[in-house]
Amino acid sequence: MSVSLSLAALLMFSATATIAAAAEKPFAIAIHGGAGTIQKAKFTPEREKAYRAKLQEAVETGYAVLDKGGKSLEAVTAAINVLENSPFFNAGKGAVYTHQGQHELDASIMDGKTRQAGAVAGVKHIENPINLARLVMEESVHVMLSGNGAETFATEHGVPLVDNKIFDTEHRYKSLQRAKEKMLKAEKQHKDYQAAHQLLDSEYKVGTVGAVALDKMGNIAAGTSTGGMTNKRFGRIGDSPVIGAGTFAENESCAVSATGHGEYFIRYNVAADICARVKYQGKSIEQAGNEVIHDVLMPVGGTGGVIIIDTKGNISLPFNTKGMYRATKSNSAPTYVAIFKDE
Repeated sequence: MSVSLSLAALLMFSATATIAAAAEKPFAIAIHGGAGTIQKAKFTPEREKAYRAKLQEAVETGYAVLDKGGKSLEAVTAAINVLENSPFFNAGKGAVYTHQGQHELDASIMDGKTRQAGAVAGVKHIENPINLARLVMEESVHVMLSGNGAETFATEHGVPLVDNKIFDTEHRYKSLQRAKEKMLKAEKQHKDYQAAHQLLDSEYKVGTVGAVALDKMGNIAAGTSTGGMTNKRFGRIGDSPVIGAGTFAENESCAVSATGHGEYFIRYNVAADICARVKYQGKSIEQAGNEVIHDVLMPVGGTGGVIIIDTKGNISLPFNTKGMYRATKSNSAPTYVAIFKDE
């Protein structure tokens, strides 16, 4: 009898220990709302409070998914939806204008467990591009769909198309007018579109939202969504929908979402490079991220930042600009929200 009781007690202890160990597994999320010339002097107290509140809402929305046992992919999507639905950030409702006065949206998502990925580029009538990117990953044989083809795929899968004007905002329209004026002056001086474009301030070339997450199952994921570059022409596509440049995730290394001047992030394969340094050189995500953002991009004029997470729940948020909208939350650390460099 005593042996049976001891065995029962042992089994109960083992089960309790297993549950406790599972409860202690790390889970975490990090988000960004873009990096660039973000100066405190340009913020009223009310505006700053509103931006911080939205960042907090996004990170806590994603965290709630993880806390309930949801997948990292679900958390990433939920957090990005909050940012896409806000006019504050250059994605979804807050997307910048193209040269023609419209909005062209890009997004991508990647599953660190399977390395499956989905992306859409140059869509004009999709309210939440990150959702369509995930649908491409889960319901198509392709990784990236663009323009009209992506929207045809959307309608065939029950995703409604919306009027492009729902992305109109006054502050983005004013930004377009300023960019056009600067470009016109520069073109008159240099007689060259490329040279004139190079003279545009970085604020017109950056702006993205993204999220990376680690779930209770130990899987990581990354997603990125953007309205692209102010005054962009010729169907320009940046790094956000490019797997390896703006988004990358694999359980063996890390998950990354990038924000910045996309052309540089594409050329230097930023997201994948960071994860490769972790995987093959044994570097921490902090070390790998700082090397790429500060030592690789900065010398060639590449501005921006990334958010990074690994399967241990470590988070790093390196950027080389004056600010980056960012927030984190984990089961071992409270909500952190920041905008400026010195936070």
